[in-house]
Amino acid sequence: MINMTNVQKSFEGFEAVNGVTVHIQKGSIYGLLGSNGAGKTTLLKILAGIYKPNSGNVLIEEEPVFENVKLKEKMIFLADSLYFYPNTTIQQAAHFYQSMYSSWNENRFNMLQNVFQIDVTKKIHRLSKGMQRQVAFWLTLSTMPDVLILDEPLDGLDAVMRQKVKNLIIQDVAEREMTIIISSHNLREVEDLCDNVGIMHGGKIIIEKDLDDLKSDVHKIQVAFKQGVPADFLNDVPILYKEERGSVLLYIVRGKESTITAQVLAHQPAIFDLLPLTLEEIFIYEMRDVGYEIENIIV
Repeated sequence: MINMTNVQKSFEGFEAVNGVTVHIQKGSIYGLLGSNGAGKTTLLKILAGIYKPNSGNVLIEEEPVFENVKLKEKMIFLADSLYFYPNTTIQQAAHFYQSMYSSWNENRFNMLQNVFQIDVTKKIHRLSKGMQRQVAFWLTLSTMPDVLILDEPLDGLDAVMRQKVKNLIIQDVAEREMTIIISSHNLREVEDLCDNVGIMHGGKIIIEKDLDDLKSDVHKIQVAFKQGVPADFLNDVPILYKEERGSVLLYIVRGKESTITAQVLAHQPAIFDLLPLTLEEIFIYEMRDVGYEIENIIV
């Protein structure tokens, strides 16, 4: 469905995206995570055909994206910073979207008014930030896109509206096989939505995995020994983080649960707990592994 191969983009000598290769299946939800300044928004704009890469290929359904009007009718990029023409009402904006997207669905636009419950005669620039975000989703989902690219999409929405919007986009994925690429610093939301995640740092993708595989591959261990820590304890396990809390040792390790459990139990610990990690915790420790400082974060 979506193939980005060895994509590179620079701005005045600064390399924002450096050799990124990403493959996203049709009907999936892909989460793009990363540190501030990692290049996520630049990558999304390249994918949306807003920026042209300096090198590499960006294909959707085997067609290049940049300056491909026909392909762009099937996709929408919902940016972090929204823009609407001054003094435009919701109804006027709907007419504009209808003229731009051949897939515009007037019945769905009318149906979604019951979800968002905003008067279509209201001028968008006079609405609150959260209501403007609702209007953006209202218009976007009414175009029935095949590909939806979201940059910090739920920022400004209250908890009830966040859930409504998530339900709507999940419904489109299930019923129409819409493909979604979402970048957000709210990793709890990404964890709820995504099938696959890519973690970006310094313009590169450092990890790309199925979310369930990623979560099953990183673990938190709490362990204590009566006679001190064995000299060869966890020698064959990649350790992302280690901390001593009195007699209890805390480890964040990478590997299969069965392998780790067998290695720990072989040393007959007095206390042993193997705990699951949230996506946010995994992100923190993976970022530490590439140089991010996290020593002051409480586990």
